Amino acid sequence: MPSLCVNIDHVATVRQARRGDEPDPVWAAIEAQLGGAFGITVHLREDRRHIQDHDLRRLREIVTVKLNLEMAAVEEMVGIAVAIRPQMAMLVPEGRAEITTEGGLDVVAGRGRLAEVVARLRDAGIGTSLFIDADLAQIEAAAAIGAETCEIHTGPYAHRFREHGGDLAAAAVAEEIELIAAAGRAIVAAGMRFNAGHALGYLNVGAVAALPGLRELHIGHAIVSRAIFVGMREAVREMIAAMRG
Repeated sequence: MPSLCVNIDHVATVRQARRGDEPDPVWAAIEAQLGGAFGITVHLREDRRHIQDHDLRRLREIVTVKLNLEMAAVEEMVGIAVAIRPQMAMLVPEGRAEITTEGGLDVVAGRGRLAEVVARLRDAGIGTSLFIDADLAQIEAAAAIGAETCEIHTGPYAHRFREHGGDLAAAAVAEEIELIAAAGRAIVAAGMRFNAGHALGYLNVGAVAALPGLRELHIGHAIVSRAIFVGMREAVREMIAAMRG
């Protein structure tokens, strides 16, 4: 079974609604660890809409599991990553108007710049991951620029799953699962790690978690939402159970 990395961005979203101190995303990270999370994921956005710089510094000091920093491939974020040194930096596309990340990086089009960023992060001892769609051309480009990991965007699968009432036997849902599976096989064949994430929840995670070669799942919104009712530790435990089942 893959490991679970919990994205705590939306704990900070609630805090930023009042620009106060509560709820504290760092405490949420501690609770996620206690619930069994293998890692903690945060996205430090250029507009600082949720996670703040001081959150990242505190997480690096306090979190004892893997810290994964989602970031745009821009100079400011590269500098922050090199200074903080998370275990993993995941390069993602970023749009100011989007509510959340809406698609994968275009590694083919941005190959030159991304290769430079991957090299700088690697030289600083930081593992590199690229958030991409389930597309073989993007996987080939990721391998060519030296990425260690590719995280496949599972949003299209999640949307089809919802449209078809959670029916995994529906042709459109099965097609999306096979696209992720094929991407995973290509990633592993290219010598990279296969991760996945985006829009996964308790009902749809099982089919993805069962894919061969998958190393990590990165899940946030569903866990934070569930934590409102049962607490972060239990929400994480329930997600791990859903991954197993």
